[in-house]
Amino acid sequence: MSTNMTSKGQVTVPKKIRDYLGLKAGTPVTFAQLDSGEIAIRPAKNRKAPMSRFAKLRGRATVRMSTAEIMALTRGR
Repeated sequence: MSTNMTSKGQVTVPKKIRDYLGLKAGTPVTFAQLDSGEIAIRPAKNRKAPMSRFAKLRGRATVRMSTAEIMALTRGR
């Protein structure tokens, strides 16, 4: 399998290899030089980024109220 490098130094990882490694768009990868001189591509170890203060607030409302009812509650009526 081979692919061409773009003028920006980018290459497309063939689908068969992406599927084998479980790579999705945005997945961080690492490159390692093996003792044989070959280069290996691997998924980066999953380091969880700290949760943002806003991520804790994300979710879905479970209350079944109309907009008018919610507005009445927030306005104190």
